[in-house]
Amino acid sequence: MAEIKLLRADFRLIHGQVITKWIRQTTANKILIIDDALANDEFMSSIYMMAAPPGIEVLTHTVDEACEKWLNNGYQNAKLFVLFKDVDSIYRAYKKGFEVKDVQIGGLGAGPGRKVVYGPITMDKNDIHQLKELSDNGVHVYLHQVPDDPSLEFSKVLAKNLF
Repeated sequence: MAEIKLLRADFRLIHGQVITKWIRQTTANKILIIDDALANDEFMSSIYMMAAPPGIEVLTHTVDEACEKWLNNGYQNAKLFVLFKDVDSIYRAYKKGFEVKDVQIGGLGAGPGRKVVYGPITMDKNDIHQLKELSDNGVHVYLHQVPDDPSLEFSKVLAKNLF
């Protein structure tokens, strides 16, 4: 069975911090990007594959594909660094049976209805609701941009009553 070394929400997916910092913090041998739009865009998928460090395979799957593969041991003995662009995709994957024990929120972009909750990390009411449900069901949710910076527990975000 595959092992999830890190499950992270970051709207930028593979970028400098992911490559230079987080991949070194794990023993992952594959990056699994779970994103419906990207998985259906062959050109953009190839760009992310080229951005990965040498020796690290990149897989792009839809939420449904990833859940099916997970439930049927399709990732075999891989050590996965799992990336999502948004909280909603994590929530949908969790509801469909994808293993979600820890969620690291690394970067959620700005936009209408979003509020800054920690550093440059923003959330909206839907993010808060979905992450709270995950947290209430025993999933460890925390915010952490780069390994050198401190993290913040999601419960501290809830205590701020920003929404």
